[in-house]
Amino acid sequence: MDGGQNRAAKLAETVLGHDDKNKAAHTDIANPDRDGGQWADSTGEKMKALAWMGKNDVRVIETSKPRIVDDYDVIVKVTGTTVCGSDVHLMHGVIVQVEKGDILGHEFIGVVDAVGPAVTKLAVGDRVVNSFCISCGQCEFCKRKLTTACEKTNASALHAKLFGSRMGGIFGYSHLTGGYAGGQAEFVRVPLADNNLLKVPQGVPDEKALYLSDVLPTSFHSVDYTGVKEGDTVAVWGLGPIGFMACYWAKQRGAKRVIGIDNNWRTEYARSKIPGVETLDYSTLKSGETVPSKIHEMVPGGVDVSIDATGGEFGKGLAHKLELKLGVEQDTSEMVNECLYSTKKFGRVGIIGDYVGYTNHFNIGALMELGINLVGCGQSPVHKYWEHLLELVENGSVDPTIMLTHRYRLEDIDKAYKLQEKRGEGLVKCFVETRFSAPRAEGTPELTTL
Repeated sequence: MDGGQNRAAKLAETVLGHDDKNKAAHTDIANPDRDGGQWADSTGEKMKALAWMGKNDVRVIETSKPRIVDDYDVIVKVTGTTVCGSDVHLMHGVIVQVEKGDILGHEFIGVVDAVGPAVTKLAVGDRVVNSFCISCGQCEFCKRKLTTACEKTNASALHAKLFGSRMGGIFGYSHLTGGYAGGQAEFVRVPLADNNLLKVPQGVPDEKALYLSDVLPTSFHSVDYTGVKEGDTVAVWGLGPIGFMACYWAKQRGAKRVIGIDNNWRTEYARSKIPGVETLDYSTLKSGETVPSKIHEMVPGGVDVSIDATGGEFGKGLAHKLELKLGVEQDTSEMVNECLYSTKKFGRVGIIGDYVGYTNHFNIGALMELGINLVGCGQSPVHKYWEHLLELVENGSVDPTIMLTHRYRLEDIDKAYKLQEKRGEGLVKCFVETRFSAPRAEGTPELTTL
């Protein structure tokens, strides 16, 4: 996405009519200093934050600490955040309606610093982790805990036009998803905080609890919603944090075989951390071999379940690379097609990787003829899972630090984006500390200065 496309998206939003009426919280406050600084804390206190400044340009800036805007708001003093693969999509400008100066980051943990007068479940000093999706708690979908479908936390008219229906707000992920300031910062405003913050027990360190904000529920959701069950054979495309943990959850559910697919050192890392997982490094395939042919060699007839944890931004073959570059498609269909070809007839394919628009060359015939159940997992409804997952973390049934490879300072988070982009230095998932962070938890990575 170039600047012209972003300007076009902004114009489209104006023409369609920004729909901020009857929303449960103030939207489109992606930086406290926007709109003349009216959203800034009255003390004038400043903070560091990671902001989008243009395509492929994210920077640590100084901006104002946010203030309580709505009665149900909380201000969180951030003690830990991280970088997600989907953040890289923002850096690349793949997501429309991101504006210069927007604060990024949808995963954070911290301590309640201030509470609005209508907040009833939280108090100053509570340790809390956020849900990346923002729930009103009152609409039809929130009552069913399908909170990413919230109807009252996203005002983007363009979102509704692009996808046929508007989904809920997301922290730090452009005005397409509500324009909320993110948590890659020293402080963050959390709207509707009673719904969107989970208290963290003192015995659970930040380095474990942080990932309840996204990675743990998203990976769990991909396995749960696609219907992985005991005895299944499962293949997972992409061994970033989501795909890695999807492999873990599939094994936990009793899958007979789990095959993780990638093209680099992540295959070896997954084997070293998840007992019994098999891997396929497609960069080592011989001439004439494909991922589906190799899967059928490993599992005659194909796997019961395939999960795409890659997303559509990166073309694999020349045709898709060219079409993506020219803007004649927004997403490649290559991985989804590979999933279809690798799956047993009348099996299941789940999509948890990020896709944002139209694709070319999707083999709809294979989907129909093979009787495949194609499941769009959607963004994970965190609230459906996070209490259960916290219990598993607290009792030691799951250790999120198996994916934690690096620790960085907030001051270096812009450089961490570049490492995440290149999958550099053995990076799977990082923990980013702030000046408010507790000392490093035992057994977690030492600080790396970039």
